Amino acid sequence: MKYGRREEILKIISSEEIQKQEELAEKLRERGYDVGQATVSRDIKALNLVKRAAPGGKLVYTELFSQNASMPEKLVPVFRNAFVSCDYACNMVVVRTLSGMANALASAVDSMEFGGILGSIAGDDTVLIVCRTDDIASEVCALLAKEAGSSADDARRRTGRE
Repeated sequence: MKYGRREEILKIISSEEIQKQEELAEKLRERGYDVGQATVSRDIKALNLVKRAAPGGKLVYTELFSQNASMPEKLVPVFRNAFVSCDYACNMVVVRTLSGMANALASAVDSMEFGGILGSIAGDDTVLIVCRTDDIASEVCALLAKEAGSSADDARRRTGRE
């Protein structure tokens, strides 16, 4: 039941601009799901939904890491070859790269269009990614390490931090 409901939530937010949990609960009830605000709140957290500005300027629910938020195939080898390590503090992710590769890696990250990332700045061998929250920074670091073919723990071990 929970998985069907969560799939329905993803369908709703992909087709309609939902601003409040109450709106989402009402849409679910219209589709036959008997839900309360607490259930919707748990589902939002489990699905990593965030609010993002819609074209009209209002904040609406969307997926933090959408199913189609993937790196273009031609950038995957660049990313994997450039990536050295990543770590995060508060809402910032620091990615270490091979010398001269930070801009290429930042471009690859930007192409993924993660929700929750405010922006990135690249130097010679370091990329700083600023996220909306600490939790998002943690998830971004883990996802980048996974995309590079290692775990977040492996990526931190390379920098001497565990």
